[in-house]
Amino acid sequence: MNITEKILARASGKTKVSPDDVIFANVDKVMVHDVSGPGVIAVFEKLKKTGMKIEKLWAPEKVWVAEDHFVPAADKISAQNVVLLTQFTKEYGIEKHFKYGMGQYGICHTLSHEEAMVLPGEVYVGGDSHTNTTGALGAFAAGLGHTDVAYVLLNGKIWFKVPETIYFKLNGKLPDYVMAKDLILKIIGDIGTDGGAYKTMQFGGSGISEMSVEERLTLTNMTTEAGAKSGIIEPDQKIRDYLAQRGATNYSEVHGDPDAQYEKTYEYEASELDPIVAKPFSPENITVARELSSVSLDKAYIGSCTGAKLEDLRAAAKILKGRKVKIRTEVLPAAISIFRKAMDEGLVKIFMDAGAMVGPPTCGACCGAHMGVLAKDEVCISTTNRNFPGRMGHVESKTYLASPLVAAASAITGKITDPRDIK
Repeated sequence: MNITEKILARASGKTKVSPDDVIFANVDKVMVHDVSGPGVIAVFEKLKKTGMKIEKLWAPEKVWVAEDHFVPAADKISAQNVVLLTQFTKEYGIEKHFKYGMGQYGICHTLSHEEAMVLPGEVYVGGDSHTNTTGALGAFAAGLGHTDVAYVLLNGKIWFKVPETIYFKLNGKLPDYVMAKDLILKIIGDIGTDGGAYKTMQFGGSGISEMSVEERLTLTNMTTEAGAKSGIIEPDQKIRDYLAQRGATNYSEVHGDPDAQYEKTYEYEASELDPIVAKPFSPENITVARELSSVSLDKAYIGSCTGAKLEDLRAAAKILKGRKVKIRTEVLPAAISIFRKAMDEGLVKIFMDAGAMVGPPTCGACCGAHMGVLAKDEVCISTTNRNFPGRMGHVESKTYLASPLVAAASAITGKITDPRDIK
């Protein structure tokens, strides 16, 4: 069995599972945020109206809550949603509630690894499609809808159809100025936005071993854009060290068998990859950055669970240091802990000296909700993960997806720019 099959077999109490088997799996961790949480609460209220008494959750210590999509509160409704979450966590004894304006908080898919909320070998579900991100730690991580999350909160388990696994092998170390974002965009361009539909996308090979943990998280995050049920990477010493730095050492790793089977294998040579951009209006609509050098921009956005980890900010700062931006540029670290490290390392000063605006962790601009939405006909280069019509604002705006290096280089020139061309 491969790693996904072995995790699901263990979670369902079976010695073996195969693709398309339907299982009931015990869940180790579950997450909701300020958008999905109120939806789950609404399910609870409907159940109560049928006469069901909901006095406690299955395991409050395994539940955690993030405020991230509409913070700072964008309007009265989003403010009320935060109040609903606070009431919910108090009522059911959920202690892991990362509240905006009270120390550490951030984007849920960042907190999951930044705070070691999820560990290798676990089954982790969340009320958000990019829950896949945390599979980079060697966990089975998948997003669920409101009703399914409510079921997990009450019962501690949920059904899955065991997915087929597609294996993506990277040979060699990525060249300078090429990042994991370029690789995952290349992959999505190759297989399409439905190429991973209800499948697991697993990454391996010498190139993945060379990657840092934070770069790996970019790969698994964007398996969602290929329609995947989950993304996963087998844990190694880099994962162990990363988690140990965050105080997590007690877990049970899972590794695939040497003869594990995969539905299909794709192989890539790192040396052949270039900085890549996904054009509107799909992550699969890719081309190399240099072919878009005539595209003028209104905004550069360096943020989100995909593109505002500490290493993403370091990459952007490498380009922006000592230079000035020509377009509106926003940098939003993905968590307060990352913001603090960026301050300590002088990255925030670099961004501000370049003329960029540095703001609080939030999903707001990425999902076109607040904190920097696009107007009609505006064009943005972004480190986010989606560029469908209206994703970051007006339905007639345009978003180009790129790595932090490409986004920073483009902010300097005002046009889409390969970072290798910045002199």
